[in-house]
Amino acid sequence: MSYTLPELPYAHDALEPHFDAETMSIHHSRHHQAYVTKLNAAIEGTDAEGEDLQTIMRNISKYSPAVRNNGGGHYNHSLFWEILSPTPKTAPTGKLAEEIDKVFGSLDAFKEQFKQAGATQFGSGWAWLFVKYNGTIAVSSTANQDNPLMDTNVTNQGFPILGLDVWEHAYYLKCQNKRPDYIDAFWSVLDWSAVEKKYEEAIAKI
Repeated sequence: MSYTLPELPYAHDALEPHFDAETMSIHHSRHHQAYVTKLNAAIEGTDAEGEDLQTIMRNISKYSPAVRNNGGGHYNHSLFWEILSPTPKTAPTGKLAEEIDKVFGSLDAFKEQFKQAGATQFGSGWAWLFVKYNGTIAVSSTANQDNPLMDTNVTNQGFPILGLDVWEHAYYLKCQNKRPDYIDAFWSVLDWSAVEKKYEEAIAKI
């Protein structure tokens, strides 16, 4: 089985003015496509060929650096596109809202902790909200294309439900070196209904 680039459920310019059309086009059709192409080349003829991507992530220590980097790139970006929307639900409700209040104190306090994780991630990486295997939620950051699903993350492991790409390719055309501005813009296109769905799916797996 070969992996394929998922289609965006919105146009490249649909997230303007928060995420610009040129960045979205390059990010999706070039950067993400490159991860898919290289992942398919890395798994060809190995026991990862035909394996579910989430299963590969959870057992990533078994695989080559090429599978880790490109599989992570494919998984992370696929999740990222799914939680963005030109008409987003702007705040969580229900069980996820209750859990955010319980763990962080408030939605604003969560946003501050998440922004700190993303802004201070050295070099390229991601900021995450994820569900731990004990059912609680937490914020973390990872380098490069790693994610909380990977078994190489000993202290911050679980199911990602919200991820933000903080590689420079995600924001440099619009924000230059101002990563915090990009993180602030992210909240205007984050669809909490998609995050809530991923939260429910994660809880069901525990």
